[in-house]
Amino acid sequence: DVQLVESGGGSVQAGGSLKLSCVVSGFGYSTSCMAWFRQAPGKEREWVAGVYIGDGSTYYADSVKGRFTISLDNAKNVLFLQMNSLKPEDTAMYSCVARWGECPDSGGSWYSYGWWGQGTQVTVS
Repeated sequence: DVQLVESGGGSVQAGGSLKLSCVVSGFGYSTSCMAWFRQAPGKEREWVAGVYIGDGSTYYADSVKGRFTISLDNAKNVLFLQMNSLKPEDTAMYSCVARWGECPDSGGSWYSYGWWGQGTQVTVS
């Protein structure tokens, strides 16, 4: 079955960096879109960044553009989210998701994706 397992979360000081990983198994990548979502307490789950595996195109929410970088190590089947210049408002549970086909415009909703991991907590103070 499809498995997405996140890791790399933790607590960091504002301005610091953190790199999240999502190990992917049981999923095809050639025509897939993978993305990161996050949800903070009391807030709606929001799309953060995505990558279309077919051509490597990446997409970012305005709130993280220029600070976060999404990438995929095809050889190791690991999705990454490099987060720099972290802010307290970045505090959230981060989950990786996947779907077949191209990435939805503006990231799409959580329900646009068929698979997701359990999440990893990121806390910025």
